[in-house]
Parts: sequence; C-alpha cells; structure tokens
Amino acid sequence: MPDNEAPEIDTSVPHSARIWDYWLGGKENYPVDREAGDAVLQVLPSIATSAKQDRAFLGRAVRFLVKEGIRQFLDLGTGLPTVDNTHEVAQRVAPESRIVYVDNDPLVLLHARALLQSSEQGSCDYVQADIRDTATVLEEAAKSLDFDRPVALMLLGVLNHILDDDEALRIVAGVLERLVPGSYLVISHTCDATTDELDGEAMRQAVRTVMERGGTPIRARSPEEIERLFAGTELLEPGVVSCSRWRPDPSPWTEPEVPHFCGVAVVRAR
Repeated sequence: MPDNEAPEIDTSVPHSARIWDYWLGGKENYPVDREAGDAVLQVLPSIATSAKQDRAFLGRAVRFLVKEGIRQFLDLGTGLPTVDNTHEVAQRVAPESRIVYVDNDPLVLLHARALLQSSEQGSCDYVQADIRDTATVLEEAAKSLDFDRPVALMLLGVLNHILDDDEALRIVAGVLERLVPGSYLVISHTCDATTDELDGEAMRQAVRTVMERGGTPIRARSPEEIERLFAGTELLEPGVVSCSRWRPDPSPWTEPEVPHFCGVAVVRAR
C-alpha cells in the first residue's frame, strides 16, 4: 500500500484488533466491533479484564527485559496502538532502545505510523508483513535491528490467530533461529484452561461467538500447548501462567486468573 493511500476500512464485520481496543477502553473501534465485543462479554465477562492484564504483562515483561540489558525488540502482531506500547515502556527506561513492529493489517500500520513516536536516541519502525513470512519479517527488521546482538521477540496475542499448531511452531522457530544467545521470547495467548477460576467452555464459546460474527479466526490453546511454543528456549519462572500472575507486584496471587496466559523465555547457546 503506498504511503499516501489510506486503506479501506470495512465497518460491516468486526475486527479483532478493534475489538481488543474496545475492551481496553480505546476509541479506534466501530459499532460492529462493540457489538461483537459485548456478545463475547455476555459469555465471558472476564475478557475485558483479560485484555487489560495482557497489556499490564507487556509492561512488566518489557521492563524486566530492559533491566536484563535488552535494547532491541521485534514485536510481531502489533495490534492497534494504545497506551504503554512496547517502545514506550522500553524507551521510558532506556531511551536508546530500538523497536520494530510488524503487522499484516494496513489499518494497524496506518495508526502505528501516525501514533507511535520514538525517542530521539532510539528508533521505532514498522513493517507491513505477514508473520508467517518469517524471511521477509527478518529481512525488513534487519534494517533497524542488529541480529548479532540480543533481541526480544514479542508475540503477544497473535499466535492465537494461527490455527494450525505446526504452523505456529514454525513461525516461532523461524525467527528464533536468527536470534543470538541472550535473546528472549515473550508470548501471550488466549487460553482455554479450566481451573477453579476459569471456565474453559466459556472461552470456547467466546471464540465461536467472534468467528460466527465474521471476526478473525481464533484458536484458544491449553497451557501445555502454549508451553510447547517455547520449544528450544529456557522458560523463566513462573513458567506459563495467567497474565495476571506473571511476576506481579507485590504478590503473585493477589489477582485472579484471566483466560490469557503468557511466559518469558531466554535463548541459550545452541
């Protein structure tokens, strides 16, 4: 899409990024998105809290990575810009941080170019590509990132749109093989776990509701299936857990579980 050509916006069907924006309290959504979002809330009232907890996890994870010395971030599946995006959190602590956002949705990239501004010391770039095309993703990202140095690969709320397990594993492995030891992998993912606090069938019904309304297909996975996405890396404590329970302050058990799980792993020497 040429830079001066605005993408056509189809407001007749819900859009996953706009639904997520609605749950986060954003303004980049339309009646069809709010209707779909409300329909999901009817069967899974915790989903809006889940969206907010996913965003809070992003902040904690990025601050942790910056503390560990990471200054480069490759964020796949950007979604619509909202508060405390990856580059904002990272550059608030380390202004020299470099971030590349990737999304295949021209609407998302249009908003990203307009709203996501980098610090002067660092950089914030955007690539329009499908994350399935890892060769293109890496080629374009290499224009801004130095892959001879550690990079944090961020996959937040995007692999749940890859329905095939083998394809999801291939995407992660395809990028990881380019990352040097000391890099990190961060994943958050819709989860259909059934626990004392979570109703797995409610999540499955929520997924069906979105898909029946024409929204982006979603695949909720179990915690064990999500953990398999970290193959070839070393998961850090506390492992794959609810986003609300990944190293929160002050106690790991003060927040209820939400149906969005996550984990952070380090890439060791192969």
